[in-house]
Parts: sequence; structure tokens; C-alpha cells
Amino acid sequence: MVADAGAVVAAFLSAVADHDLDGAFALVADDADVRLPAAGVNGDAAAARGFLHATLTAFPDLTVRARRTVVAGDGTVVVELTLEGTQAGDYLGVVNQEKHLDVDEGWLFRVRDGRITAIHGYWCQNQVYRRLAVRRLDQPAIV
Repeated sequence: MVADAGAVVAAFLSAVADHDLDGAFALVADDADVRLPAAGVNGDAAAARGFLHATLTAFPDLTVRARRTVVAGDGTVVVELTLEGTQAGDYLGVVNQEKHLDVDEGWLFRVRDGRITAIHGYWCQNQVYRRLAVRRLDQPAIV
């Protein structure tokens, strides 16, 4: 198993980009601290896997592009990334209109002993809604 924090996170993101959730979550501790506040996800590895599964299902052509990575000596890794894809199914309450999504995000990972122990992801949910043609931001449905 990869021990370097930056390499562990790169392998995780590469597996997600390849739509290989089994490979990605082989690198994540079951009790990892997961916080994705824009999506209302707080929990463990299963919560993160569920969110990413829903994302990959709704965007089957999803690409993940890491633009910048900062690795700290304590196992903390911060990644600026862009997600892009075309909606093919309902997502986070938004009806599928086959809109293209591209959203810049910031993800913080903590790695210990070659395993990801924390995943915190941040992005502008209003940007997601705008890209998916939601007119009212207080209700994620087409009106």
C-alpha cells in the first residue's frame, strides 16, 4: 500500500476519475471523518462512497482534474480540483436536463499509515445549481 500522503490521495482521486470506487475506498479507513457540507454529507467512508456513487451515476462521463495539490508534513493534503460531466440522471434533488457541470472544488484529506482518515470537500452549491439550470436556489428543483 502507498505510504506517502500525497501519493495516497493521488491514487484515491485517480481511482475516482476511473470510476473505480472499490479501488478508491481501499485507501480509506472505514471510520474516516467525512464532511461534505454543500451536499449535506457528514459521516464515515460509507457516506463518502454513497455520495461519490450518486455523483458518478448522475454524471457517467465525470472527469476529475486535480489542478493543485499541497502536501503538509503531518499527513494533510489539500487539493484544488475541477469536476466536469454531463448530467444523465437526477442529482441532489435536481431533475436531469442533460446539462454540463463544471465546478471548482477544494478537498482536504488527512492520511495516516497509508490510509485516508479524513475527507472534507468544499464547493459552491449555488454554482452547481446554476450549471444544472435550477432557477430557484431555495428549492433544488426546476420551476
